[in-house]
Amino acid sequence: MDSKKGPEESPDTTSAGADSTTTAVPMEETKPSGSTESSQTSSTEPGLLPGETVVREGKAAILFPSANEVFYNPVQEFNRDLTCAVITEFAREQLAQRGVRILIPGEKDRVVVRLSKEKNGNVDQETSEQPENKQQMEEEGDKKEFITASVGERCEQGLRVLEGLAASGLRSVRFALELPGLKSITANDYSAKAAALIARNAQHNNVSHILQASQRDASMVMYEARGRKERYDVIDLDPYGSPSPFLDAAVQAVSEGGLLCITCTDMAVMAGNSGETCYSKYGSVSIKSKYCHEMALRIILHSLDQRAAVYQRYIEPLLSVSVDFYIRVFVRVKTGQAVVKNSASKQALLYNCVGCGAFHLQRMGKKMSQGKHMKYSAATGPPVGPSCEHCGQRHQLGGPIWAEPIHDITFVQKVLSAVSGNPTRFRTSKRIEGVLSMVTEELQDIPLYYVLDHLSSTVHCNTPSMLQFRSALLHAGYRVSLSHACKNAVKSDAPAEVLWDIIRCWEKSNPVKRERLSETSPAHRILSKEPTLQACFEIREDANPQSRKRHLTRFQENPQANWGPKARAKAGGRISSELEDKRKQFQGKRKKQITDSSQLKSFPCKKFRKGTCTYGDKCCYSHELKQGTEEKMD
Repeated sequence: MDSKKGPEESPDTTSAGADSTTTAVPMEETKPSGSTESSQTSSTEPGLLPGETVVREGKAAILFPSANEVFYNPVQEFNRDLTCAVITEFAREQLAQRGVRILIPGEKDRVVVRLSKEKNGNVDQETSEQPENKQQMEEEGDKKEFITASVGERCEQGLRVLEGLAASGLRSVRFALELPGLKSITANDYSAKAAALIARNAQHNNVSHILQASQRDASMVMYEARGRKERYDVIDLDPYGSPSPFLDAAVQAVSEGGLLCITCTDMAVMAGNSGETCYSKYGSVSIKSKYCHEMALRIILHSLDQRAAVYQRYIEPLLSVSVDFYIRVFVRVKTGQAVVKNSASKQALLYNCVGCGAFHLQRMGKKMSQGKHMKYSAATGPPVGPSCEHCGQRHQLGGPIWAEPIHDITFVQKVLSAVSGNPTRFRTSKRIEGVLSMVTEELQDIPLYYVLDHLSSTVHCNTPSMLQFRSALLHAGYRVSLSHACKNAVKSDAPAEVLWDIIRCWEKSNPVKRERLSETSPAHRILSKEPTLQACFEIREDANPQSRKRHLTRFQENPQANWGPKARAKAGGRISSELEDKRKQFQGKRKKQITDSSQLKSFPCKKFRKGTCTYGDKCCYSHELKQGTEEKMD
């Protein structure tokens, strides 16, 4: 990813041909009552230059130079809303230590959303255990005088924020208008046009006293802030593609206990399509698998921890999510030589069976406690044999990946409580609540997951319901949860042998035609073994997670066509061709059947090249082969 990013190159606001009066389609499933829809308006507003467009999101109104060269992408609104929610809770914790109390418009007394308890079909909300409830704050106020920080006001004891790749400045303007307790925001971009646009948007939204535009290389801005006094409390990197060129500078420029907010949109690389490219960027080999989205989260966390360890620093993941076409991680960075020694034991290699999808983790290091001291040594392995014990197929080796928890559940519950208690603050509040609720339900000590559809398709049997399969695991004495990264995910501490035993028991009541299975196929080898576990598929009450019972927006359906990334802008202010046109150009090219035989004359005859075509002039394919075509076919 090149740091020379113009205002059109950000996934926040992507260039494409769009009419100036086009209104961004709202996400009906995530729109709370009383929220403000994002939209584009023409230059009829006062103070706009001819041809300018205004994009509104949250409390921000962002100017763009031409209505015909800007298209607002509503997909990333969830990203920005979630970031505002996370930074708010981070600021609440950090500034409380500095004697600053933040005020959020519309926020009432804090509540804790506990999904494990239920009363009358609703979640039990308790305020007595919330550290920031009114009673405790009053007690703390008697001991210490707090300074109040409101939204839109500059706070001298507040946080210093850097957006390294700001483009239009939409994200930074929203920070200035919606986040309390900020001392300064630096919105940086390498493009001169982008920097000028950021400054104008700051002035248009009356936040110039907090937000400063910067035109520099993002890495150099962070490298020059490595001194303890110059470090930023929050660094947000949301590039078009991979953030890998900026990670080394980011882990140095963030303050002690500061927050890094990183977005990766190069999911094709991180999901296994190009493992060698993934290794060159993140120091980890990605493999194609059903758990690829969680693996992508663990790859970026591994890369961050590895780069931080060089400078005797380490990371603490607060929240890691995989949504839409990208992943987003929020990590706290701290310094400590003793803790950095644990880094090797936090990483693991991954052995993945190409036949049945069973996987095993191999830790990179081992640590043992000896009284008050820790002893570190090399790990022993491998955990698997030359071939898979279940289906006899070979293994692929991937990683290393982060093998520790990817969320801080205490922190996530605070964010969830704040969002659910103030639903009109963000337009995507319902979706945030659904995703974070699933995050709190995940088994934190279990890396990766299986997919129920894949388990059943491996043996070619029909699929049990999710409640039946989860109940079978619970009856067997194992823990099980879903994953926010995949709708049909099964995250469990049960070994793969138990999962296949449950599938074998299910197949006995839903038999497949064994005679059609090849003796060397994974299905035949798995089903040829008798189960050692007698599975019980009786539905259990605790098999149904609370987020599902409450009908939360967990996996949102795309509210409009082509819901995803937009075409990347070209340098010099020009825009690339419409991504939708590219899709239409190649749509269904493999499915289109040629009905007119005369059209086949444009294709060379393979049999004629080999000298075996007997149709002569009646052949529907061309016998006029060019030398270049022959060499290509050879």
